[in-house]
Amino acid sequence: MITTTQIEMALSHVNDPDLGRSLTELGMIENIKVDGKKVSFDLVLTTPACPMKKKMSDDCIAAIHEYVDREAEVDINLTSKPQPDPKEEFREEFKNVHNIIAVASGKGGVGKSTVAANLAVSLAKTGAKVALVDADIYGPSIPIMFNIEGEEVYGHKVGDKTYMLPIEKYGIKLMSVGFFVDAAKALAWRGPMASGALKQLLGETWWDEIDYMVVDMPPGTGDIQLTLAQTIPVTGAIIVSTPQQVALADVVRGVELFRNEAINVPVLGFVENMAYFTPAELPDHKYYIFGQGGCRKLAEEMNIPLLGEIPLVQSIAESGDLGKPAALFNPEKTQDPVRDAFDALAQNTIKEICKLNIR
Repeated sequence: MITTTQIEMALSHVNDPDLGRSLTELGMIENIKVDGKKVSFDLVLTTPACPMKKKMSDDCIAAIHEYVDREAEVDINLTSKPQPDPKEEFREEFKNVHNIIAVASGKGGVGKSTVAANLAVSLAKTGAKVALVDADIYGPSIPIMFNIEGEEVYGHKVGDKTYMLPIEKYGIKLMSVGFFVDAAKALAWRGPMASGALKQLLGETWWDEIDYMVVDMPPGTGDIQLTLAQTIPVTGAIIVSTPQQVALADVVRGVELFRNEAINVPVLGFVENMAYFTPAELPDHKYYIFGQGGCRKLAEEMNIPLLGEIPLVQSIAESGDLGKPAALFNPEKTQDPVRDAFDALAQNTIKEICKLNIR
């Protein structure tokens, strides 16, 4: 006769691949039920879109067959932990948005929007439901990077309220102030106006179910960052930099911003963009034009993960201008260092989010 204790002992041999600890130790096994040879339980994921959920599920079944009974019929219910309550203002709109990632930079010109766009694409490639919000109110670039300039935004009525429907492309839900303003004209908005525009983008869009919402922030430390943190439950921030010392000095200020009591957002990690130059004809060569290891060293000093190193490659800029982010899958390229770098960034981001959600 199979017992609950036997199942618990068997599942103690199964580790979360990202966290390296057993599922039982992490509290990810709940509601074990045994009826003869029929076994059922809940596998509580750290995020609904966990890319390792099939592996963990298969490992659980294998462990029960190995340590308990090879004829056991195992039924696993995949569920997830409830996310922090949305802020009161947009409680209804964000109740099904599970993880919000702010992509920020201490200064402009480091490729923050490029990283945000390609991170969203790589996350979507894992099968997750992804949204990308262009919160760079003064310099929206997402419409260009996805070739959706001039797209018309439609309304969607829910109850007695009408919401904007995001534009969808490459499996990503997209929203930007660039859909509503003349790209050739500068926005002469004071802080409160820009913050109000961001709140409209976030709260008047119908997001529905989202596993990961990537928010492309404006550079620097100002009203938009404060508005975002006080409006929606940001899971964590990613800070983008280039290897030069002048850029790294701004990274420190960016970290301190998110650690400020008024914001209090965990920093998931750093991304070093333009980390090295790789010629197209020599994909295995790396030339450190702007210096080597600066961001990695700072990450070690501040005890913050380095999530990715993105190469300086002409195709990244070209793909953005063409509206086809470099992280998109290209079956003609079996080896693609740029695509692989963004995919690694997505996997490392998911891993850090899992660590946060398990606490």
